[in-house]
Amino acid sequence: VPLLGHHTSGVRKEFYRSASDLANDALRDPLPLLEQKLISGGIEPCTLKKIDTEVQEQVKAAFREAVAAPEPDPATVADHVFLPTPVIHESGNRAGKGTEKIMMVDAALFAIREIMETCPEAVLYGQDVGRTLGGVFREAATLADRFGDHRVFNTAIQEAYIIGSTVGLAAVGLKPIVEVQFGDYIYPGFNQLVTEISKSCYLSAGKFPVQVLIRIPVGAYGGGGPYHSGSIESTLLSIKGIKVIFPSNAADMKGLMKAAFLDPNPVVMLEHKGLYWSRVPGTDGARMPEPGADYILPLGKAIILQHADEQLINNGESCVVITYGMGVYWTQAAALQFPGQIEIIDLRSLYPLDETLLEERVKLHGKCLILTEEQQTNSFAEALAGRIANSCFAQLDAPVQVLGAKDLPAVPMNRILEAAMLPDAKKVQQALEKLLRY
Repeated sequence: VPLLGHHTSGVRKEFYRSASDLANDALRDPLPLLEQKLISGGIEPCTLKKIDTEVQEQVKAAFREAVAAPEPDPATVADHVFLPTPVIHESGNRAGKGTEKIMMVDAALFAIREIMETCPEAVLYGQDVGRTLGGVFREAATLADRFGDHRVFNTAIQEAYIIGSTVGLAAVGLKPIVEVQFGDYIYPGFNQLVTEISKSCYLSAGKFPVQVLIRIPVGAYGGGGPYHSGSIESTLLSIKGIKVIFPSNAADMKGLMKAAFLDPNPVVMLEHKGLYWSRVPGTDGARMPEPGADYILPLGKAIILQHADEQLINNGESCVVITYGMGVYWTQAAALQFPGQIEIIDLRSLYPLDETLLEERVKLHGKCLILTEEQQTNSFAEALAGRIANSCFAQLDAPVQVLGAKDLPAVPMNRILEAAMLPDAKKVQQALEKLLRY
């Protein structure tokens, strides 16, 4: 249906459309068609008229109230972007009960299972996550059998619906966990994420936040090609009003998922599919003992995975690498060539960001490399480098360095070309050699 009304008071529909066009399009006006359908279904016309009158009065009253209201205080302009989260401290048993290590994909499965056992309002849906398959990565296996098809179910291949439907479900008190099958598929749902989900809390002065956890497998691995290998964090971080997290191991996966579910705001969890089973050489560290059911890891808390030698720091012979996801394992491999010289920080949360820790550690070392799998130019990593350079300028001994993927429009399917595009341990080593020479 084309636009049936006026664009503005100054651009009237009669200025550019004929009477016959307007009359023809009016036959498809959804409001009269809905009225006819309701009447044919047994609702009395007088009932519909009464509803129409009441709604018009509500709108007029709301308009009068808004006109009469005082102008807002400019100091409140940033209020209500998010509701306060109840999770502000790490708590519970991270070490778990045993020494057996679990894969990241199982950590996610166990976290959702525990959530659904204790929160009857939790529902899980997306493409192929239901009973028959349980997700293309088996990340939802057995959940439909355990909790029923009314709580764990498949959707059509329609990301706009998967994302957009969470607004209505949250409004009636449900807590949806949804999955977009690959990062490259987020774009059909992007309008709903930007236009509705991210803005709802702010535009309603905190009355209608959209509590949703959106899971998205991302990253290049094994020749997945241009439609299954994308990294999308910079795209997501351009949206204000959502939170973005990116675990790199099983313990963080479980703890962050619990915190994200309890957060009253929209949270997107990016999950590197190359870390799900630790099949990529050098990523066995992603497997960890399963934390207890009570373990929660708050958003916005980075962690120092590896400290540099204090004497080398004092001598100006160290640097700090800030990274996340697969970058953690590239850096760990590269750091073996520089004993005692490399500190490694895993961000874990991209927004909110642990800027206090980053600033403290960069000032300590004076040299910083930011590593990302994304195409480098105009990325989140480059933006972060600029902020660090600004806040740590007086303490820097070298320009803040960034290493990312080559600026290609897609990840090649050919594995040789895929490897040529992406960072790896050798490329990180070369970047560190250059940085440490300053």
